[in-house]
Amino acid sequence: MLIAAAFVPSPPLLVPELTGSAAAETADLRAAVLDVGAELRAAAQWVVVGTGTEAAHLPDTAVGTFRGFGVDLAVSLGPATAGTPDPQLPLPALIAGWLRDRTAPVVRATTHVVPADTTPQDCARFGRRLRGALDADRTPTALLVVADGPATLTAKAPGAYHPGAQEVDEALGAALAVGDAAALAALDPALCTELVLDGRAAWQVLAAVFGSDGPAAAATTHSSAPYGVGYHVGMWRP
Repeated sequence: MLIAAAFVPSPPLLVPELTGSAAAETADLRAAVLDVGAELRAAAQWVVVGTGTEAAHLPDTAVGTFRGFGVDLAVSLGPATAGTPDPQLPLPALIAGWLRDRTAPVVRATTHVVPADTTPQDCARFGRRLRGALDADRTPTALLVVADGPATLTAKAPGAYHPGAQEVDEALGAALAVGDAAALAALDPALCTELVLDGRAAWQVLAAVFGSDGPAAAATTHSSAPYGVGYHVGMWRP
């Protein structure tokens, strides 16, 4: 049973241990993300959707570490985990684990990594299947989408500057704020690739989970681009 869907960005800079004295620069973003995690504590489990280079499904027993980002900080996807932390755990799972550990440590979080180049049609199919599975399961479940906006908003952004990025990021933020699932479903894959908007596939899965009617309520609690990447935090409710 889907009780809520939240969206947070994926940057490792959310983790203060990785940023040292620069952590203050993203304090507002981090606080908004942690607030969303706290709101999801009512769920017994999280289903996490993010993007990456390859498809992956991580069970709630997985353990990872941010060692590849500079600090050997372990995170887990559930309360019953064991084994050596995996330094290759995909970033969406690491971020979800970090958020779960700090806000909802009794929750179990399974993670689906969708390839960034997944077609809109396949995203829609996956989102519909996911919603069907959630509706068939009476366990109170929250969907957590870990995805960014374009990484081309400034000259120092990871993808450098693209003149069309600002307009697309503003449109993305507006769609998330009002629950416009159709606008997310209409994101153009070729343009998103050009803008380094790798979260496009995850946004389109979110759109398909809610379908043409969209959410009953939607709100964005934070939007910013501290390093030239669009970051949006908020919640949709069925």
